[in-house]
Amino acid sequence: MLKKKNKKAKKKAGKKKTARAAKKKRRALGIAVKKRLLKKGWRPKLSKKKAILSKKRKEEERSKEKIKSMAEEPDRIKDFLVLGKQRGFVTEDEILQVIPEVERNLTELERLYEKLDESGIKIISSDEVMKGEVEREIEKAEKKVENIDIPMDLDDVSSDSVQMYLREIGRVPLLKAEEEVTLAKRIEKGDLAAKQKLTEANLRLVVSIAKKYVGRSTNLSLLDLIQEGNIGLFRAVEKFDYRKGYKFSTYATWWIRQAITRALADQSRTIRIPVHMVETINKYTQATRRLVQDLGRDPLPEEIAAEMGLEVEKVRHIMKISQETVSIETPVGDSEDDSILGDFIEDTETVMPHHSAARKLLADHVGLILGDLTPREQ
Repeated sequence: MLKKKNKKAKKKAGKKKTARAAKKKRRALGIAVKKRLLKKGWRPKLSKKKAILSKKRKEEERSKEKIKSMAEEPDRIKDFLVLGKQRGFVTEDEILQVIPEVERNLTELERLYEKLDESGIKIISSDEVMKGEVEREIEKAEKKVENIDIPMDLDDVSSDSVQMYLREIGRVPLLKAEEEVTLAKRIEKGDLAAKQKLTEANLRLVVSIAKKYVGRSTNLSLLDLIQEGNIGLFRAVEKFDYRKGYKFSTYATWWIRQAITRALADQSRTIRIPVHMVETINKYTQATRRLVQDLGRDPLPEEIAAEMGLEVEKVRHIMKISQETVSIETPVGDSEDDSILGDFIEDTETVMPHHSAARKLLADHVGLILGDLTPREQ
């Protein structure tokens, strides 16, 4: 009996051992399979409570990231806010300089507007700033008139065409945002008078932008730049969409700048350079100036390439096409002397005098020798 009982106990113990071993194997296999699945991107299903908790954690992480990004704000925006607090206002043109690509950075622009509003900084249109400049110019012109003894009409007093133009556009009143919207609605219906009114009210904006491009080309004066900017303003009036909520001056600035830069690219050089290449040349000149200040010497093409983040060959190509053309008829030396630049440039295609003389003598000698030979030898 005891033997039978011992046998049964042994059998039970053996079964338990095998069951434990099987469990261990299953667990090991399950862990291995899970690891493989996790590597492939599989994730186990969570319970409702766990899913809610994971969502909350993700939201907290996102909010922390947002706070971090706000803290790590670019220095240019911080400096801009400090400048705004000192003056009490900022202009729309300055906002566009801080955030150049408005359409791509709408969220950044909205955040900046919120910060300006929180800080109590006013946003003034470039027209209002220009109005003050125009008034100052008018005052100067009127003071000049007062000093003249000969009586004459104030409207025809200034011979300077720029001052006359400034006086003329200074008489046109500025528009409010609501007035711009009503005019834009009328323009949509084909009202030409509304188009003219919106254009005339923003002519000061063109002058304020054109002033920044003076001196970039000897061929284009301030009045030429203003006229080119006016063409851009006409395009802006035609394409303005009031539904997007921005002021007209913010939208028009882009068209005015584009028209002026295009004119500079087309007319400032004898050999036309594409607009995108003109911008690259401007970046190249800025980088060169920075390096000259830092190094105290003319930078090498390799150093300019490292500064601009371009290849050395590309920089050499920019250096080549950025050279100004010079006329060979340019006079050199004193005005009495008739010498021109072309007189000092070597002509590599024409034969040198001593070479041509040597060839002539050689030909003459060969002719004499051939004359002494018999016809068969010749």
